Amino acid sequence: MKKLIVSVFLILLISLPFSGCISEKATSSVMDSPTNDESNNITDMRGVQVKVPKNITRAAVISDGFVECTMISLDVQDTIVAVGTTITNDYTYVFPSVKGENFTYENGKNTMIYLDPSLNETVRLTPQQYNVVSYEALASSDPDVIILRVGDCSVGWDNRDTMNKTINTMESLGIPVIVLYSPTYYSNSDLSTIREEIKIIGQIFGKEKDALELADYIQSTEKMISNRTMDIPEASKPSLLYFGLSPNARKAGGSGHSWGIDTPESYTIEGIVHAKNAYRDTGTAKILNTEQILAMDPDVILLATSWGYHPSKELYEAPYYQDLKELSAIKNKRVYPMPWTPSNCARRLEYPIDLMITAKAAYPDKFQDIKVHEWVLDFYKHVYDVDDETARGLRSAQWLDWMEEEDF
Repeated sequence: MKKLIVSVFLILLISLPFSGCISEKATSSVMDSPTNDESNNITDMRGVQVKVPKNITRAAVISDGFVECTMISLDVQDTIVAVGTTITNDYTYVFPSVKGENFTYENGKNTMIYLDPSLNETVRLTPQQYNVVSYEALASSDPDVIILRVGDCSVGWDNRDTMNKTINTMESLGIPVIVLYSPTYYSNSDLSTIREEIKIIGQIFGKEKDALELADYIQSTEKMISNRTMDIPEASKPSLLYFGLSPNARKAGGSGHSWGIDTPESYTIEGIVHAKNAYRDTGTAKILNTEQILAMDPDVILLATSWGYHPSKELYEAPYYQDLKELSAIKNKRVYPMPWTPSNCARRLEYPIDLMITAKAAYPDKFQDIKVHEWVLDFYKHVYDVDDETARGLRSAQWLDWMEEEDF
């Protein structure tokens, strides 16, 4: 029946981009489309009540890995039939040094693909570019529910009208749409909404108890870090620059991107770790030039992976960053790469790893009892219920073995 409903809309929707032209908001009757008598009403983060089947066997997920990894943790990933994220498998990154040799990093993988390679075979909903959904692919995947995370790279959030039209278009297919808002969606966001996201995913699949236990564990790292650092005097707080190395930024005359004081990245630095964001402007992923960075002279640099993985060695040794070599963070070897997280426009399920790297980088004395390279293995084992060998393999796939090499 669902396929028949979908086919009525396909001719109009097959080529529509994210800026689809549906002008009226879908009514509750459209969202009540499941014919399965066994159903649940789920209130999503719009405040909209959506009727979904109780026993979901086919889920379309438009996210950058957060929803997929939460579903892996809840052991319901076998229901995923379509994804919106760009899946990276066996990623390789190469950069040159001033000595003329190349440094090569190989076998980088998304967490979701490392843990469940079968996701590589699912339908791609954004096959060519971000913010352009293939409605033909979405309809042909015949999902019981669409889980849409607004704020991730796969689905833009900068134009609310366009996003509302996109949601309406999806709802017009007769498929229930559950909308989640990542922290990036909100201005001056903290990370508290991640708990609500996990809770709703648990409700969708009848795993509420497991979901709340997962959210409690995720938030326990945040609380521990905050408790250890909350009483540090303002004058003793180091300055941290969240820095995205990017060829696109260099082509535009800059050195890289950074995140202002109204972003979740800044909240991580100032609201949880209680350090200082070196970049005092506002806005997301702003391009900074060499003069701006030298003027900031941060104590610590954290290398974001929104534009691909970049190791600390690149900032130390690549010829195109030699004009930054007088920075205190570089001279003192206080540059730390984040985990390889492709398509990471928003916080993913493993954001506590970023928090631990940030906290230990800012206050090594306060976290000297924690070896992050060991802590991360316990984190993987707890969140994904994997053995030690799998946890070590995942750490390597996320290019975090530098922590063990440096006893970080």
